[in-house]
Amino acid sequence: MLCAPLGSVVSNHLSCQVGIMLGGLLASTGLILSSFATSLKHLYLTLGVLTGLGFALCYSPAIAMVGKYFSRRKALAYGIAMSGSGIGTFILAPVVQLLIEQFSWRGALLILGGFVLNLCVCGALMRPITLKEDHTTPEQNHVCRTQKEDFKRVSPYSSLTKEWAQTCLCCCLQQEYSFLLMSDFVVLAISVLFMAYGCSPLFVYLVPYALSVGVSHQQAAFLMSILGVIDIIGNITFGWLTDRRCLKNYQYVCYLFAVGMDGLCYLCLPMLQSLPLLVPFSCTFGYFDGAYVTLIPVVTTEIVGTTSLSSALGVVYFLHAVPYLVSPPIAGWLVDTTGSYTAAFLLCGFSMIFSSVLLGFGRLVKRMRKTQLQFIAKESDPKLQLWTNGSVAYSVERELDQKHAEPVAAAVPGYSLT
Repeated sequence: MLCAPLGSVVSNHLSCQVGIMLGGLLASTGLILSSFATSLKHLYLTLGVLTGLGFALCYSPAIAMVGKYFSRRKALAYGIAMSGSGIGTFILAPVVQLLIEQFSWRGALLILGGFVLNLCVCGALMRPITLKEDHTTPEQNHVCRTQKEDFKRVSPYSSLTKEWAQTCLCCCLQQEYSFLLMSDFVVLAISVLFMAYGCSPLFVYLVPYALSVGVSHQQAAFLMSILGVIDIIGNITFGWLTDRRCLKNYQYVCYLFAVGMDGLCYLCLPMLQSLPLLVPFSCTFGYFDGAYVTLIPVVTTEIVGTTSLSSALGVVYFLHAVPYLVSPPIAGWLVDTTGSYTAAFLLCGFSMIFSSVLLGFGRLVKRMRKTQLQFIAKESDPKLQLWTNGSVAYSVERELDQKHAEPVAAAVPGYSLT
């Protein structure tokens, strides 16, 4: 996830197909080279860096492609797509163990390298939504190539060409990541940091906590299995539920609710000290964990739109990864310092609740500013007709600073004026 922005850059400048195929090739190469490793340093480089970089190049473009293909059942599509990682982990864990027993760890890595190479096939199947037809004749292609070669031969302009290319690259990157200046995305980014901080420690400390309250090793491992299976169910069913007509317009609120519920589960966890109480906890936390993970791309799309979705998801998943590295050690330090898991779980719970409240507050402020803009528009020109039947793009930030300027509404073909 730390390299997710790199995957977004590759997919934006080349294509999602190329990004996924390149990532699959790197991940497969890393696994195959790991099977020949002779030291731990080699494994760090091949299995850690190379394979991890390959998966990072695959993840963001694959999620972004779902948003480009689906519009009506987007949450369900994201749920099914993102449940694949959980299903794969659930199925491959015993398969990998069997491969290690039969072929040793070197043989298992070699087989997995060949298996992961199928990502190149998956990337090749992710064709663009619209295919552009080439209407140029061979003569026109020859003329274009000749002009390009002649232009390259002109030495006085070579330095200008390089400077122009560098300027264009900077402009493209600035345009791709212009959403970083949006106040809504800044609030989302801060919210993701707190949400990710609270999410990860449970997967590390649920089993040790269960053992500390008297649950057996087998039963504690069973809690993690329940958590994983229910997480997959939450991915799919919550996406399906939020695509229903009654909840379609409230997917943002559903995301806030899911994150807040996981925070409440954390706050209740120190009081649950037996297996019959920890099983419902695992079910509830796992379900809402899968629920909000499904809606992260949906909420991001609602803020930045489909055009910048790949770049925005790269940033969001990068911000998701940073607390994943930091929060488990902090939670472990709190456990060692206080002698119990209570402080660590409470901190995680309040962190997730704060994430939900912060994002909800940002949404409320946006609604208030939009209402204020509409009021200013009516006061400045009573005869002005406003769009009120959805899909309207108001330039809220600029209009609130220029109260006497004429309000702007983006006209949408097919809609009628009121």
